[in-house]
Amino acid sequence: MSDSRPDYQRIIEQIHQELLLHKNYGEVADYIPELANIDSEQFGVFLHTVDGNNYHTGDWQTPFSIQSIVKVLLLSLAYTKLGGRLWQRVGVEPSGTPFNAMGTLEHDDGIPRNPFSNAGALVVCDVLMDTYEDPRAALLALLRSASGDDTIDFDPVVAASEKAEGHRNLALVNFLKSLGNIHNDVEAVLDLYLDSCSVAVNCEQLARSFMFFANHGQTLDGGVQLLNRSQAKRLNAIMLTCGFYDEAGDFAYKVGLPGKSGVGGGIVAVLPNHFSLAVWSPRLNEKGNSYRGLRFLEQFTTVTGESIF
Repeated sequence: MSDSRPDYQRIIEQIHQELLLHKNYGEVADYIPELANIDSEQFGVFLHTVDGNNYHTGDWQTPFSIQSIVKVLLLSLAYTKLGGRLWQRVGVEPSGTPFNAMGTLEHDDGIPRNPFSNAGALVVCDVLMDTYEDPRAALLALLRSASGDDTIDFDPVVAASEKAEGHRNLALVNFLKSLGNIHNDVEAVLDLYLDSCSVAVNCEQLARSFMFFANHGQTLDGGVQLLNRSQAKRLNAIMLTCGFYDEAGDFAYKVGLPGKSGVGGGIVAVLPNHFSLAVWSPRLNEKGNSYRGLRFLEQFTTVTGESIF
């Protein structure tokens, strides 16, 4: 990065403070009982640059549930094993439907439109069960290697809370099984998916975990090549077009970065060759994306002029 880069610390603090002055719309994801207990006014930001600098503000050290953001990491594990054969099981097209929709699956012969819908992620988990001896250990190893933090782990309380109310996901995995695109036991696939969504991270850990997407598949610490350049390019493309469900086009239009959201209120976005940026604010809009997180990222790319476009 050149010496003319923006004053990131001043910018993120200014946008953060400005958003705190305005009403925080939306609701927490109370259909997962444990997430309903979160202080919905918390708001954290962490920016990690490819030259190793860090900038942060607000509740950036508070752990939260990674939820659907983990789908990118699950996809990375599957893609490194199967390569292009993975796309025989799941597509790469924007769905234009909510994250837990079932409506297009039968029409599409059980092939989810993309790997970031719940149906797509369940298929990816099924693939991981066939390709890894211990998929949970592989996921934690990827997270810990990418972030340089060996403390990242599953949250069993959140996982149990999701399993107690996971009726929609159980219906999805059974429907996929009936259409021939789940090969393993449905309960085992669902357990892997929900355990994966329970991983607890803070903004720093999340930003660091996704840094390899901004660095052509390579970690900053130790230079571990987690994806090759071609794979990193393609997964960034899927994040841009599919990372925000039926709000993906709006996110690309307003923010202009590859990214992924989760119903825990987290959003991570990357600018290749520049940075990884994590924002967390638990109140979600009607599409299931963080209300303040989206507003922060839109203002950030507007003020800095930094996006892929």
